[in-house]
Amino acid sequence: MILVYPVITMGDKGHPGSRKNLMGPNPTPEVIEQFSNEKHITPQTPPTFLAHALDDKVVPAENSRMFYEALKANKVPAIYVELPGGGHGLNGYKGPMWDAWQAQSLEWLGEQKIIPADDVVRSK
Repeated sequence: MILVYPVITMGDKGHPGSRKNLMGPNPTPEVIEQFSNEKHITPQTPPTFLAHALDDKVVPAENSRMFYEALKANKVPAIYVELPGGGHGLNGYKGPMWDAWQAQSLEWLGEQKIIPADDVVRSK
């Protein structure tokens, strides 16, 4: 998986609009648990690359951090790249933070042998 500024949790750190759209206005604790992805990581979860801007005011970076910690606890290959800026949408899907996560994700895909190493060299 490659997840960039993802909504992961439906708990306190979740995105309010996503919570309401997915679970309705008054979800039960059981429904919140069911839809909080960080609670359902297993060793069979796919290898994951996460990137999140620290200044994302829409979806807190804690979403990626929690998911990454759960992946590592289950020994799932993962990397989490905290980008210093760019906010949600990483400056309109352009610029150095946008380029940084893309380049790092391609390198990671090559390291995981998900794409051939030759593809990583051509993309730089």
